[in-house]
Amino acid sequence: MSRHRRTATNALQHLLLLAAILLLWEAAVRLFDVPQIVLPTPSSILQALIGLLGSSTFYRHLVVTLGEILAGFGLGAVGGTVLGVVIGLSPTMYRLLFPYVVAFETMPKVAIAPIIVVWAGYGMTSKVIITALIAFFPLLANTVMGLRSAPREQIEMLVAATASRWQVFHMVQFRHALPQIFTGLDIAIVLSVIGAIVGEFVGARAGLGYLILQYNFNFNIAGTFAVLFILSAIGIVLHWIVASLHTRIVFWVEHDALHREA
Repeated sequence: MSRHRRTATNALQHLLLLAAILLLWEAAVRLFDVPQIVLPTPSSILQALIGLLGSSTFYRHLVVTLGEILAGFGLGAVGGTVLGVVIGLSPTMYRLLFPYVVAFETMPKVAIAPIIVVWAGYGMTSKVIITALIAFFPLLANTVMGLRSAPREQIEMLVAATASRWQVFHMVQFRHALPQIFTGLDIAIVLSVIGAIVGEFVGARAGLGYLILQYNFNFNIAGTFAVLFILSAIGIVLHWIVASLHTRIVFWVEHDALHREA
């Protein structure tokens, strides 16, 4: 099966599955007469979504949340990758720093988010910091593991050929770690969406998380589901962008071997 035909088949299967789920959802809510305030029907959510997309206020909230997601992701990705390289290349740094990084990561970000809001205020800065903290660890952990799992025999061969430390890093260690770094990026970009919303839940004046809180306060559950749908769409698009970059940059790795086997 050709690649384009396989892609079209997969897309059709996903659409059919989604249509079946929505039809069952609509039928179940209507059949059992579930109140809309408990679980709205897909048709009412669609109406709320259309109204939301036609509102100029929505786009102001959307821009705020997207800015928090991208800025926090960028900050966390750069910080996690740089510190991951430092820790991954130095056994001493790994022994000294990595346990503290893991200990910090075990702290629930929901618990420390109010502290960050108190320190950085209700504006965008606190949300970017929270998002960066959530995106930070996947990049650091994957970078460290990727560098430390580089083939020892290849490193020793380059060292024996009088290669510099930069050449060893560039030709073997970083190249070997790239697939895992992109895995970390993929995880981090999705978690960044969660991080931004968590920050907005704690304290915000704008953003999609702020909009969800307003809808919940007004018992507009269909509107809440509409915003959640938009957040899911944002996460899917960002994941697709990172996955596409992964395929193009780490071209020597078979990304769709499982699809071919199927």
